[in-house]
Amino acid sequence: MPFIETVAMPDGTPMPRLGMGTWYLGERASAREREIAALRAGIDAGVTLIDTAEMCGNGAAEELVGEAIRGYDRERLGTDYLDLYLLHWRGAIPLAETVACMEQLVEDGLIRHRGVSNFDTDDLEELFSVPGGDRCAVNQDLYHLGSRGVEYDVLPWMRAEHMPLMAYCPLAQAGDLRRGLLSDPGVVEVARAHDATPMQVLLAFVLRDQLVVAIPRSGDADHVLENVRARDIELTADDLSLLSRSFPAPGHPVPLDIV
Repeated sequence: MPFIETVAMPDGTPMPRLGMGTWYLGERASAREREIAALRAGIDAGVTLIDTAEMCGNGAAEELVGEAIRGYDRERLGTDYLDLYLLHWRGAIPLAETVACMEQLVEDGLIRHRGVSNFDTDDLEELFSVPGGDRCAVNQDLYHLGSRGVEYDVLPWMRAEHMPLMAYCPLAQAGDLRRGLLSDPGVVEVARAHDATPMQVLLAFVLRDQLVVAIPRSGDADHVLENVRARDIELTADDLSLLSRSFPAPGHPVPLDIV
């Protein structure tokens, strides 16, 4: 199987730096075979990290993933454990209680690692203040060229803890998030210089940081393989300067972007 670069979680366990998201997958019967083919194309290309959630099609995406990976090295979903389980949102339950429950899941062998999602710096600091909170393996936040708030404080904080950031919507999927990105002259110029597509440039921008994992969603096999090829794009200092003209990194804390 082709090799996908990895990043180490805090306990040293490697995790692929490129994965596949499943938001909106599994919702249309007419697209099922195409979406399964897309996931299998990614797996065959070495992309073995697949992000899914109950909220993705009310479980339909989980079922789709289960069918797509059947016959590979491990039967899942339809397995008795998960490699990585994330708390998707802060809720009314105290973090200490949530951490204790997730630690029990690890002890029971139901999950191997646990993490969080949509956590800002103050959330992470609170998490690390409770017993076992510092065993968090990953934080999943929205991050793309047009939404760089995590670069100011979240990423530096996580870097100090050797905790990877999993970037969801790295291609600025959904609603207004993509506004102006694909047609921006800087993005187009960088894409042309690398004989790439604007989408590949957006993905290469996120993957430039060795601590970041990207999980772009696609239900098309050609698009999945296009995402895989984006790993070969090495953005230069001039490229990054050009991209930052239209989409600069923040010089102060900004609210965490979420979808």
